[in-house]
Amino acid sequence: MTNNDILIRLRYALDIKNIDIVEMFKLGGMHFTKEEVLNMLIKVREDEEAPENFVKVNNKMLEAFLNGFITFKRGPQKDKDGNVAGPMPVTGKESANNMLLKKVKIALQLTSEDVLDLLYEGGVTVSKGEIGAILRNTGHKNYKECGDRFARCFLKGLTMKYRG
Repeated sequence: MTNNDILIRLRYALDIKNIDIVEMFKLGGMHFTKEEVLNMLIKVREDEEAPENFVKVNNKMLEAFLNGFITFKRGPQKDKDGNVAGPMPVTGKESANNMLLKKVKIALQLTSEDVLDLLYEGGVTVSKGEIGAILRNTGHKNYKECGDRFARCFLKGLTMKYRG
């Protein structure tokens, strides 16, 4: 599953407006126009060539969007002195699927049980330990990379819950 697919499916699942996506990118530290966002949302199959205006979403762009999504949903993060902190740093090194689960969980204030329920709704049954492994930092010894199937089921569960 590509980063563009993740963006398209998340937008659909949570019924996010295009102008809100532009705002989320801005909150995450990247600036795109509405036209550029629309070009990111073009569906392209693996067996066909992308249109000339298609914008491929890389990990840094996806992470910036997800960071902005967290800020959009929960408000800006404050530092120790109570001042509004800038956008979260973007590394782009983590697996897109793991990043998706972690950051959507934070933005929507989901518990691990909520994530398990969403995955179950999406058609996959996993243990709490497996979810914990997926949500760990990349360098942790028990870290597990999230596969496309888990990510698809998570997004399907979100769609069922929020668009019902």
